[in-house]
Amino acid sequence: MPASPAYKRVLLKVSGEALMGRRDYGLDTETVLAIATDVATVVGMGVEVCLVIGGGNIFRGVAGAASGMDRAQADYMGMLATVMNALAMQTALEKLGVPTRVQSAIPMATVCEPYIRRRAERHMEKGRVVIFGAGTGNPFFTTDTAAALRATEMKCDALLKGTQVDGVYSADPRRDPEARRYNELTYLEVLSRDLGVMDAAAISLSRENKLPIIVFNIHAPGAFAAVMRGEGLFTRIIEPN
Repeated sequence: MPASPAYKRVLLKVSGEALMGRRDYGLDTETVLAIATDVATVVGMGVEVCLVIGGGNIFRGVAGAASGMDRAQADYMGMLATVMNALAMQTALEKLGVPTRVQSAIPMATVCEPYIRRRAERHMEKGRVVIFGAGTGNPFFTTDTAAALRATEMKCDALLKGTQVDGVYSADPRRDPEARRYNELTYLEVLSRDLGVMDAAAISLSRENKLPIIVFNIHAPGAFAAVMRGEGLFTRIIEPN
């Protein structure tokens, strides 16, 4: 008999780059469907799930600012990219029979709901997956910070970050074969070692609210469900006892 899930309600943060597959930019439909399939499996376990998706596969505000654009304007463009990704994920999930709602921090009533905390909670209680778009709705804040904020607002038991590798390493293991993998870290260790898991604002917000962060490989088939059962490879970031 499969182990029961370790958490009742979670937020999954997926970067825009994770949706590219082997492409250089944009969306790879097979990759989006694969991630949606893992989400559907977890929903089938009785877990309430919400998502925050980045937009770096389409446009990244920091890169736009570096090329001479106004940073705030570039960040708003990046927020619009996250809504595009959210709609793509919604389409993939609903093809699998998973009811969803997209809520945007920037109101755009023609394509999705505005972000309303209590409404989002009700959706999750009814078994719907809520996908949060447009970050926090403010420039200068990353989607990592948006993920920590929404997870806290939704009273999630954990924030899961799906990455390209199976946890947190001392360096990029794809470039440094000597990189050390961590099974568990504290928030302060992540900050003091500058491990680059999430930005400092996201880590600090999670620490203040005692929100565990679990980092795993989003591309490993079934990894999301395995992590929910406490299995497989992942790194857990928690407050020390």
